[in-house]
Amino acid sequence: MLDQDASDAEILRGLAADDRGAFETLYRRHNASMVRVASAILRNHASGEEVAHETWIAVLRNVGKFEGRSSLAGWILTILSNRAKTRVKRDGLSVALDMSDQGQDADDAFDGRGNWKNLPELWDEITPERVVAGRQVIDHVAEAIEALPPAQRAVLVLRGQQELEAQEVCELLEITEGNMRILLHRARRAVRDAIDAATT
Repeated sequence: MLDQDASDAEILRGLAADDRGAFETLYRRHNASMVRVASAILRNHASGEEVAHETWIAVLRNVGKFEGRSSLAGWILTILSNRAKTRVKRDGLSVALDMSDQGQDADDAFDGRGNWKNLPELWDEITPERVVAGRQVIDHVAEAIEALPPAQRAVLVLRGQQELEAQEVCELLEITEGNMRILLHRARRAVRDAIDAATT
């Protein structure tokens, strides 16, 4: 298996050479996020897992067609998003990721770019007790992400975990940049609240 920090180019070379390790590295890097995004679009975890599985099959069949116009993650997530939206239409589901009907609430925790004004309090020294507490905080954060409304979770995963550009996220989810910022702002605030609750 390739190193977890392997570049897109290294992974693509491995996939072209039918290197199972290259696929395993790619899978470990993106599958959890893919399931979260698909589940957010479909509002159903089992369906999200199915769409992620279908996406991996499509990725392996079409990786030779990847032209590098976007990041490899962006390409994979575009396939995922298209498959999820196709399933929404096929099954007659209605999924609203748009937030245009909701006003942006003021919050002093973040600046205009969505960054925290005041980071969560950091520990001065690392002790075994604090390492254990840190693991508990991570569990709280994971739970907070899973508890987010679908649209907020999708935006947070795509921007925060997959590090896609704002424009890519808007195109994938078919939302405006303003709506994307509101969703991201609210998601980050909810996670921040979870960290504060876990560390106080």
